[in-house]
Amino acid sequence: MTKFILRWAINAVGLYVAVMIVPGIDFAGNWLNLIWLALIFGLLNALLRPLLSILTCPLILLTLGLFTLLLNTFMLWLTSRIGQSFDLGLTVNGFWPAFLGALVISVVSIVLSLILRDEMKGRRS
Repeated sequence: MTKFILRWAINAVGLYVAVMIVPGIDFAGNWLNLIWLALIFGLLNALLRPLLSILTCPLILLTLGLFTLLLNTFMLWLTSRIGQSFDLGLTVNGFWPAFLGALVISVVSIVLSLILRDEMKGRRS
């Protein structure tokens, strides 16, 4: 359960940083909406992304893994669309903001996962 909450918090921080840094990603909600968006983003990455990765495996291999950047872009765009249907306030205006936002979220996620790797493994002191 702790690992799930940490991943959820990491997604929320990544989304927040992407909203602050990337022009074209607008957020007009409160912090609770951001928490819900992070949950949607995490669920999409956990449930839909593995299926898409399997279906696009030839493209991922052909591009030496660069196609995964487009999968990340699609996940952010889809999170935005689902968030708009629930009126959570996230708007992604086009492909390039989604692409750059996905890169920012990935970098933040990697950095925070490295910092919190002991907690993510479930080690007890």
